[in-house]
Amino acid sequence: MNEQTKYLELKNYIKQQIIMGKIKPGERIPSENKLCNDFSISRHTVRKAISLLVSEGYLYTEQGLGTYVKDRSIKRTESRNIGVLTTYISDYIFPRVIQGIDTVLSHRGYSIMLKNTDNNVAKEAKYIEEVLSKDLEGLIIEPTKSALYSDNSAYYEALDIHRIPYIFIHGCYQHIKDRSYVILDDIHGMYLAVNHLIKLGHKYIAGIFKADDMQGINRHHGYVKALAEAGIPYDSRKVIWYHTEDRKAKPTSAIRDLIGMGTPLDAIACYNDEIAFWVYQTLAESGVRVPGDISITGFDDSNLATACPVRLTTVTHPKEKLGETAAELLLELLEDPDYLNNPRKKVFIPELVVGDSCLDRNKK
Repeated sequence: MNEQTKYLELKNYIKQQIIMGKIKPGERIPSENKLCNDFSISRHTVRKAISLLVSEGYLYTEQGLGTYVKDRSIKRTESRNIGVLTTYISDYIFPRVIQGIDTVLSHRGYSIMLKNTDNNVAKEAKYIEEVLSKDLEGLIIEPTKSALYSDNSAYYEALDIHRIPYIFIHGCYQHIKDRSYVILDDIHGMYLAVNHLIKLGHKYIAGIFKADDMQGINRHHGYVKALAEAGIPYDSRKVIWYHTEDRKAKPTSAIRDLIGMGTPLDAIACYNDEIAFWVYQTLAESGVRVPGDISITGFDDSNLATACPVRLTTVTHPKEKLGETAAELLLELLEDPDYLNNPRKKVFIPELVVGDSCLDRNKK
């Protein structure tokens, strides 16, 4: 390993320790002697790595005392920059959510750094590390695969250590659900949709749910609640679970299988409007009439609900208002020195939007 590789390796190691909060602002880094011994490198190489970190604003040296981690919080709080990290950016409901965030922040003189994870855990880690390394005052984040235990817990701990406030939207990780969030009451929303189907006389209701996000888990709870209240037995054969990676194939192929097996089916409650739209197309291709043979419901009241040839019955999602609220609450956190002990939480209560995709079977 040549000298350039060695000093860059040391520089990146120390920088990572700082970013992740392993060495905190004001703390002294290991001595030159220790770094020489630990990395089997020369004193010149150590000094070169430290010099780079000093010039980048991560370290400062006090003559005769040692080298310390610089407190970057002052520079950060003067940046007027906010990170916005969502699972997707350009499609479905996300542009309107982001628009709501930007409306509030731009009015207050803030700029946003916008990233998307594609609901990928590794991408989330990469972008949170980027937030930690840049001068960003706070973060609005839609958690990645929120139904799963996050491998990125250390990054959220680092945000707390560096006192970078963050607020979750759409969901939160169960092991850090004491943090600030703005979410929708997904249980109630799906309950409204399924209860609507039941009131219309449907008895054989399939459900399609996303397994790796808390929205999917909670919407399934709403489905179960509505069935239980109506005395309709829960049939696991009619419950379709899918993950981010198979969202374009699993729901529709599973519906084809149910129809092919002759499973009694008079309604399908879908995780969201996107899935409902794809299900509609699948049913139409199979010669199944909507709502004549099978009723379907969506969720989120998106443009897909109206773009569907049969306007979907769906559930409201506040979109811009959710984004605006998240931005407003993050601004509150930025002004609250005790924000870690004073989280902000907002739950929006959805409503049913009745379209043309459900048939009143009581009249048949």
